[in-house]
Amino acid sequence: MSSTDTKAAKLIRKCVIPAAGLGTRFLPATKAVPKEMLPIVDTPTLQYIVEEAVAAGIEDVVVINGRGKSAIEDHFDIGFELETTMRARGKTAEADKLRAIANLVRIVSVRQKEPLGLGHAVLCARSVIGNEPFGVLLGDDMIDSPEEPGIGQLARIYQQHQKAVIALMEVPDSETHLYGIAAGKDLGNGVIQIDHVVEKPKKGTAPSNLAVIGRYVLPPSIFPILEKQTTGVGGEIQLTDGLATLQKTEGLLGYKFQGQRYDAGDKVGYLKANIAYALKRPDLRGGLMEYLREVVKTEKP
Repeated sequence: MSSTDTKAAKLIRKCVIPAAGLGTRFLPATKAVPKEMLPIVDTPTLQYIVEEAVAAGIEDVVVINGRGKSAIEDHFDIGFELETTMRARGKTAEADKLRAIANLVRIVSVRQKEPLGLGHAVLCARSVIGNEPFGVLLGDDMIDSPEEPGIGQLARIYQQHQKAVIALMEVPDSETHLYGIAAGKDLGNGVIQIDHVVEKPKKGTAPSNLAVIGRYVLPPSIFPILEKQTTGVGGEIQLTDGLATLQKTEGLLGYKFQGQRYDAGDKVGYLKANIAYALKRPDLRGGLMEYLREVVKTEKP
């Protein structure tokens, strides 16, 4: 990462990861296991999100938790008994790997007592974030971007323009009703000056095909906006509605990030992420490729 990128990343010291959802799309697996802890190969989805934040220079990760989510805190804590047992068995490298997880970053857990929406989840972090810009990373959106972390890209744009930045990705017109959608003026180099943002527009009414993806860098002025925000789609306090207000008062930018995005909150997207990350592993690639070739060869059109 260049010195410019490092400065951009250090502009935001804190981030919020909402993780209080019930994970109903993955039942029964999520009946007792937080959806954020479902593995991509052998690593919890949430760990990849935290590692992205760490790679961008973030020092404090505020996890918005709900009931039954203690496994998240446990995962990022020291597992003394497990480490001791593994070292006694001579598995030092494995034990060191577990200790590295605990030392990744400072984790602050905040309870969202009611499922009142993404905007409310972000608002729950207000006392921890304080009066400084911060990142928001949604656990369902995995962004594989080896050269520069997804949230770091947005931090760089925030530094350049001193305005809130949201991640954007082009989607087919047939899918715009599934996302928050933004539209505006193209400023070049992937930056969009947003003049309109709407949460899950009805089919055929979207102002563009630029979908809002789960990465944001926001100023602390978003908090009083969310505090006054009325409920929107689904009867919840929507972050997108708060962003629409922010756009009118301070301006809002979008950035077409570089990298591959996987929707780990969707079953097919989750499977794609598992395959993609497994194929990057030298110990797994050969056997998996052999299996995939067999499937393609034998699968009927």
